[in-house]
Amino acid sequence: MKWLSGGLTFVNFATICGLFIGILTGGLSTAVALAALILAVGFALLAYLRTTDPGSQADAPNPDKSKTPKYRNLPIWILAGLFAIFAVRSFCWLLFVDGTELKIQSPVNLGDLGLHITHISLFANGVRLWPSNPIYVFSDHLRYPAGIDLFNALLLKSGLSLIHSLVWVGLLASVATFYTFYRWGGGFAVAGFLFNGGLAGFEFLRNFKFVDYQDVNNIAWKSIPLTMFVTQRGLLYAIPAGLILLWHWREKYFRASQDRQSGPLPFWVELSLYASMPLFHLHTFMALSIVLMCLFVAGDPQIRGHFLTLVLSALIPATFFVWLISDHFRAGSVLEFHPGWAQHDDEFKMRFFRFWFFNFGILVPLVLTLIGLVGWQMYQSRETRRFESFATIAVGLGALVLPFWRIATHGFAWSWAIVILFGVILLAWSATRILKDGFGWEKKLPEEAAFIFAATAIFIFFFSIKTAPWIWDNLKLGIWAYFIVLPFLWRQLIMQWDVTIRAAVCFALFTSGFVSLFGGLAAGEGGFGFANRGEVDAVGWAVRKMPLEARFAAWPTYNHPLLLSGRKVVMGYPGHLWTQGFDEYGKTSEQLTKLMDGAPNWADLARTLHVRYIFWGREEKTNYASSTRPWEKTATLAASGTWGAIYDIEAITNKHE
Repeated sequence: MKWLSGGLTFVNFATICGLFIGILTGGLSTAVALAALILAVGFALLAYLRTTDPGSQADAPNPDKSKTPKYRNLPIWILAGLFAIFAVRSFCWLLFVDGTELKIQSPVNLGDLGLHITHISLFANGVRLWPSNPIYVFSDHLRYPAGIDLFNALLLKSGLSLIHSLVWVGLLASVATFYTFYRWGGGFAVAGFLFNGGLAGFEFLRNFKFVDYQDVNNIAWKSIPLTMFVTQRGLLYAIPAGLILLWHWREKYFRASQDRQSGPLPFWVELSLYASMPLFHLHTFMALSIVLMCLFVAGDPQIRGHFLTLVLSALIPATFFVWLISDHFRAGSVLEFHPGWAQHDDEFKMRFFRFWFFNFGILVPLVLTLIGLVGWQMYQSRETRRFESFATIAVGLGALVLPFWRIATHGFAWSWAIVILFGVILLAWSATRILKDGFGWEKKLPEEAAFIFAATAIFIFFFSIKTAPWIWDNLKLGIWAYFIVLPFLWRQLIMQWDVTIRAAVCFALFTSGFVSLFGGLAAGEGGFGFANRGEVDAVGWAVRKMPLEARFAAWPTYNHPLLLSGRKVVMGYPGHLWTQGFDEYGKTSEQLTKLMDGAPNWADLARTLHVRYIFWGREEKTNYASSTRPWEKTATLAASGTWGAIYDIEAITNKHE
């Protein structure tokens, strides 16, 4: 883990140094990028030297090594080969040139990759940090955890091409992800990541066709590698960084060397990985925070002291990064009580049992059995008092917070007043019991109980609270409950059974995901069209001398050449605006349409939308075909070519002030 600690520290400190130096100097430049990367190399080397690796404690696929010493590593090497196939296919063809076209491997990635390239190009252009939102004119600051895009921009400024930087970051992140899963939970955890699925993929047994059966509208538990790891680039950093923290906490406090004062990771590495996580992936930060809270409850005084120090030390930097990516806290909270996750959503709607068993298959009864088994063991050992007290306090607080929130948003109701009274009674009862009998915090709980407790808490939050405008995005949090439980599901339950039963269980767990993964990789052998290469290059060259902060009026789509060149538009793809919490974009869209159609008050609309340039290209000619284009007669032609034309309307809008 020494090299992994160094690698993650390099990415982390390069991004943070690039951000702060860029803030001080007014944006990224080649000098800023090189300085950030050089500083990061120094921190990475220090992290490598100071990290200790107690040796692999991974749960090998075959627990009885003495009987099969020759072939005991065969399953993990097979999994490594399958992971390599996935990584090479997904990232070497993530974005590639085919003649005059830019193509991508997966159609699932069309919108997401366009947004990430927009961020990368925006940062690389040298725009002021933290920039205003490139896809929405009425957002003063970028409302996205774009840390990994900032890192890619540093690579771009240091001389690496866009395509090469995307490919290498993806491949190296895949290696890191494979190894951290292996160290966290052995081959079973690796398989759990690659082949997550339920019952949908068993359709293969009827037609014997490799297709991504999980990538359909009514399936919520889609392939994690294809629909999250490849598309949501923040996870390229967040998954290995989150797993190495989980591994560190387990090794330091729950393994044989638990009494040592320092764990595998130096405290400054642990702190930097945790505190900066909001810059890369906010949901992973939420999941890790829940884990810390649960381990605080399940731990002994030494564990609680360490985690309290960690959280207090991370409070200011983590708050700063949340403030940075949330439009200075102006992004409206999307937290909403929404029990059942996606089972009531129109797209995924099913009855309760059908939804959970069709999506997750045998995983549901296996996890419930594991929780029941560990819970029974805890009950027999009389270690459940702190859980009972903690659960009662949590329910009591929930019974206070939720009604007050509902009353504040929907007005007073007696039913909610009764719930508040119930919460007060629970908290009073808990306080009385703790004062009388104590909290039972003297000894730490077993490793499996502590981490299963954390996974359960994450799942309950994921199941009950909506954390994003699109409910499916709750999976960004929910996958961590799945990742945490995997090693314990293997070691505490499945590994105890006969080999034939183990094989049958693994077949039931992973067949659907295996078929869907390789079916998805096989789709679109020649790639899918993403953008016209010549058009993107020509537009990028045409706008190179125009002000970086200028807004362009253009057709709102994810792969517009202006966006791919890192330029700011009035509004981007509506789907991206919705997921970032911009509920009012419909009015902006109407104003933009009137402007582009050449309404009589088009100049006033342009001033309202802060438009400096009007872009008239292929998409605009198609989608605003009836436009009168009045600006062509009065505005200055700033640039033109076979791709279209750009008009500078600053003088016209100033006249109408």
